Amino acid sequence: MQKQLFVAILLLGVVVAGFTACSNPPANNANTAAVATPEPTPDRAAIGTELTRIENDWPRIIKERDGATVRRNEADDVVIVYPDGSLGNKEQDAKDIEDGLFTFDSWDTLEVKVNVVDKNLALVTLRYAVKNGKVKSRDGRSMDVSGQYLSLDTFARRNDQWQFIGLSSVRVQNPVSAASPTPSTAASPATARPSTTPRSSPVPKATPAERPSVARPTPAARPSAPRPTPARSTPAATP
Repeated sequence: MQKQLFVAILLLGVVVAGFTACSNPPANNANTAAVATPEPTPDRAAIGTELTRIENDWPRIIKERDGATVRRNEADDVVIVYPDGSLGNKEQDAKDIEDGLFTFDSWDTLEVKVNVVDKNLALVTLRYAVKNGKVKSRDGRSMDVSGQYLSLDTFARRNDQWQFIGLSSVRVQNPVSAASPTPSTAASPATARPSTTPRSSPVPKATPAERPSVARPTPAARPSAPRPTPARSTPAATP
């Protein structure tokens, strides 16, 4: 009798232990996995400093015909858009600089603004003024590209290196002078002031009665303009 009671108690213990194990399943690894650590905030100041340095290096690159730096700074798939709507690419841009197709007497960087999108993407606006700028075509023709320009450049960080993936420039029709020649980042943008150069008074027009009737000469056909190269040399607007 005692033996049967002992066996019954033993079986009851086994059943209770099995029930307890079923009611408390092992913890799910998916539920206990550590929460993903958010990416650190990009160092906007450091990024702004690096991209400003790259933009400010254009005058030296062009003067020294440094195609190697162009190939390093521009991505293989960079898109270059000139003010006349024509497109360029990295290798042609580097080759044109090496061949000295763009020359100038002076290049003044008036403003650099860096807008950091994230740690791998940024937009830069660059305002600069070129004096006695000339762009030569392969057939020997030349175009005056003096003036003030505004560029919108897109940068991407690839393999821990910032590169241009987009370059575009427009010639400013109403130039302004920057408040300070010191380039700035988006955190502390430099403001630009309109030019204070007074406009000349309009010349009085003669009345129709005072103007003799003359035949207008037929305008001569304009020669085609040379290709605007390289990326930082943009043609003057057609008057």
